[in-house]
Amino acid sequence: MKYSIEGFPEAYRYSLIDTDSYPLPTVPFSEMGLLAALPNNFGAKKEWPWGIETSPKIYDKKKKWPKISIITPSYNQGKYIEETIRAVLLQNYPNLEYIVIDGGSTDGTLDVLKKYSKWISYWHSKPDKGQGHAINLGFSLSSGEYQGWINSDDYYSNGSLFRLGMEILKSKKDFYYGDALEINEDGSLRNYWKANLVLDKYYAFGGLIASHSAFWKREIHQPIWELMNCNVDGELWGRLLTGKKKKHIKFPIGVCRHQPDAKSISESWKQKWAEDDRNIHAKYGKPKKSVYLNYEFYYLQRIYKLLR
Repeated sequence: MKYSIEGFPEAYRYSLIDTDSYPLPTVPFSEMGLLAALPNNFGAKKEWPWGIETSPKIYDKKKKWPKISIITPSYNQGKYIEETIRAVLLQNYPNLEYIVIDGGSTDGTLDVLKKYSKWISYWHSKPDKGQGHAINLGFSLSSGEYQGWINSDDYYSNGSLFRLGMEILKSKKDFYYGDALEINEDGSLRNYWKANLVLDKYYAFGGLIASHSAFWKREIHQPIWELMNCNVDGELWGRLLTGKKKKHIKFPIGVCRHQPDAKSISESWKQKWAEDDRNIHAKYGKPKKSVYLNYEFYYLQRIYKLLR
């Protein structure tokens, strides 16, 4: 399947946002960590990222840590977004840009954003045109050497950004993707998701990469196709990554929450997934997967995961 940025049925919106400060300020960094500085009135909550932070001892001032930009698109996820924000800030990563683009939430999201505003590089809360548009707006402001997004009902696991930063310093690849944890709505562990072997010929199979565990070099960035309702990442990977140098980090970088409104599991989103498929097929044609390629994909992925 060939992917191209040209001729999409809907033009990309990659709008710059007016701001008084560019590049944006990085998240305040302290060699002592941020845990004591952040709001901490959470009662009995002592687990990550409420009462625990990534150990500041990991920080090595002799290393030139690459700048990492993270975007959080948000809309009416006030129940979860504070955990998302804390799990970014409490990485205690020394060169971090964090941007939250909220679509004008009407729940408690705005209160959370105000509470953490002094540690967020940029945020706003006003209507947008959906998840893809919000992500594009965020990336239009970002300046990190590497970048990724985390949805407002997901979060990063403890130590993820240092793990990523150390891999970047060692290998300088175009794209890094990790394993992931899947949790239930109450936070209990559901599954350890082992990432697949990512080869260019496998993009049509889908489910290869967890977006909440993925980061890529700024130089290769392409904007989200905003026509996508749900398959925002699946469409992006083939267009972004074909021919690029990739590195699998065998660590659960991101945590995906299975909650009733999640696009990946909610019945209410099924028609939108089908609409995405129709738009992708109209643009690229239906993927051609031979019997041989099906078997190859299935068995090679099993072997890859067993060897892990």
